[in-house]
Amino acid sequence: MQSLYDIPAPAKLNLFLHITGRRADGYHLLQSVFMLIDWCDTLHFELRRDGQISREDLSWPLPTDDLVVRAARALQQATQYPFGAHIGICKSVPAQAGMGGGSSDAASTLLALNRLWKLNLPLPTLMQIGLDLGADVPFFLGGHHAWVEGIGEKITPIELPSTRWVIVKPAVGLDTQLIFSDRSLKRDSETATITGFAANAFGNVVSYGRNDLQTVAQKLCPEVTQVLNWLEANGLNGRMTGSGSAVFAQVPHNADQKFLGSLNAMPSQFQVRLCSSLDAHPLVGWAPGDG
Repeated sequence: MQSLYDIPAPAKLNLFLHITGRRADGYHLLQSVFMLIDWCDTLHFELRRDGQISREDLSWPLPTDDLVVRAARALQQATQYPFGAHIGICKSVPAQAGMGGGSSDAASTLLALNRLWKLNLPLPTLMQIGLDLGADVPFFLGGHHAWVEGIGEKITPIELPSTRWVIVKPAVGLDTQLIFSDRSLKRDSETATITGFAANAFGNVVSYGRNDLQTVAQKLCPEVTQVLNWLEANGLNGRMTGSGSAVFAQVPHNADQKFLGSLNAMPSQFQVRLCSSLDAHPLVGWAPGDG
């Protein structure tokens, strides 16, 4: 095997996000439900025998030392693997949207290179490498919708109903650090339970809880409020996902492109996309002990 092409890296939505406290080291404790959706980046991998890790941006330019490169190097260093890889990235998931695009790319990189390099590392080992890269990476490696706690490292797979969404991303993004460092951020939400969430999930999965980051985000980024107001004007109940500027709303199961066309005129600077939940990550089963 010399190459792997068209490797998907799906995005996620935070159906709710509560901040329940803060550790002594400054990390925030959260509770959330992460849902995998079919908005994906696409990655390509080719074996390099000179041991180098190189990257080619096939859509828009990325930072030099992005999570994909860091993931490849971390796997290479953890295993002392002598060969390298050339990685092509076709980005689709927007940056600073709160949809986990970079973390998902890193997770797919670990899974793909584990196969390309014939390392055969088990999923728990990959998840530990992933956690060192970012709190969301293990979720994408796990491959299923999940109840997430702690700083993002406590992951419990859950089942969720098939759902369709309209996702709106304004032209501007949001810096996670700015939100979490804001003094007005609510950090004392009551602890939630999976049972409490499940009681609501099969009616309207966004009827539960809220995103504790949303109020601060609206203060820092007026475009988030603009998106929320636009969705409300179209009869849709919007909520921000994660710590980015993207907002989502549940739509009828039979929604299609005609549905998007039926919405009131969208401001030109908004990126609007109709998405569906995934049953599971497309790469489930790629690592021993997975699936």
